[in-house]
Amino acid sequence: MHMYWIAVRVDMSASAEQSPSLRRTAVLIREHRIPSANSAPYICVEGPDRNLWFCESGAAKIGCFDPRERAFKEFSLPTPGATPIGIALGADGNLWFAQKKANKIGCLTPDGALSEFPVPTANAGPDGIALGPDGNVWFSETEAGQIGRITPAGQITEFRTGISPGSKPLSIVVRDGALWFSEAAGNQVGRIAMDGTVSEFPIPGPDPQPRAMVTHPDGNIWSSKPAPMRSAASAATARLPNSNSRRRTHPCAASRSVPTAISGAPRISPTRSAAWRRTAR
Repeated sequence: MHMYWIAVRVDMSASAEQSPSLRRTAVLIREHRIPSANSAPYICVEGPDRNLWFCESGAAKIGCFDPRERAFKEFSLPTPGATPIGIALGADGNLWFAQKKANKIGCLTPDGALSEFPVPTANAGPDGIALGPDGNVWFSETEAGQIGRITPAGQITEFRTGISPGSKPLSIVVRDGALWFSEAAGNQVGRIAMDGTVSEFPIPGPDPQPRAMVTHPDGNIWSSKPAPMRSAASAATARLPNSNSRRRTHPCAASRSVPTAISGAPRISPTRSAAWRRTAR
């Protein structure tokens, strides 16, 4: 397994009179081998140390990559097959992550000190995780159909009311003072307020299966959508029911691409057929 480091260089040699769209952009992709074999790297986040922290879901480790020194550090988790999958920077400056198979939320300091907190519901399958506007860390419980909240001290509260049974909450992001989450099996987007009140918004189209999501600075939410292996392409749209909502779909260029994660400003990136979906505010 490798870590891919992508650098973008814009060629400014075009004259000032030319449109910016005519300026050439060079993309440099560097590949860095992760020390552990079959580590299955997943979600990546920038830490307080400006390093890149990521889950090694196949190796039961949390990895850290220093882009300046181009060096890795790895931190093993106590539970074999823990499957760390989602990771976020907490308000306390620590890295908080979901251990899907171990059914725990972990907290790792930049120095490598580890704390773990069992999720109260057995086999809940914690997955997506994000820092909430209240300073707590919120996470999805995919197998339990719940949303969890953990304080910096490690106290966990779970929310089920208002979430469709069997909807499989997955990715979770912040927008308008609340947490928004994809329902991969419910074909909806959910919103949970800080008091635990849940609203759900159906996504039009056949079997949209919303997955990874990210909030753009303009307030729109972008999400990825897998397509059936038999399809050469897939199209789906999402819309929140308000006066300014719009629906747009962006098919991936690669016919068998599988988008699994998306972060930062929206990018259309191939990772089976797929489409990027924007949920407009």
